[in-house]
Amino acid sequence: MFYVKNVPGWERVVRIVLGAVGAALSILLLKGIVGIVGAVVVAGVTMSGLVGFRPACAMVGRRLAKQQKR
Repeated sequence: MFYVKNVPGWERVVRIVLGAVGAALSILLLKGIVGIVGAVVVAGVTMSGLVGFRPACAMVGRRLAKQQKR
């Protein structure tokens, strides 16, 4: 792969669940284009959970514990 996963498993689950809930609430509670934009923004959180990589964490050097032993 082109990247190294830097989000632990428990955080990935939390990101996926909160992202899905946030997208659904955004579409249901916010009307029109604002709801769609909100859902797209929250989709980024969900994608980082699905992929296991977060660019902001990579920029500050965050690594998983098993990767630090190298």
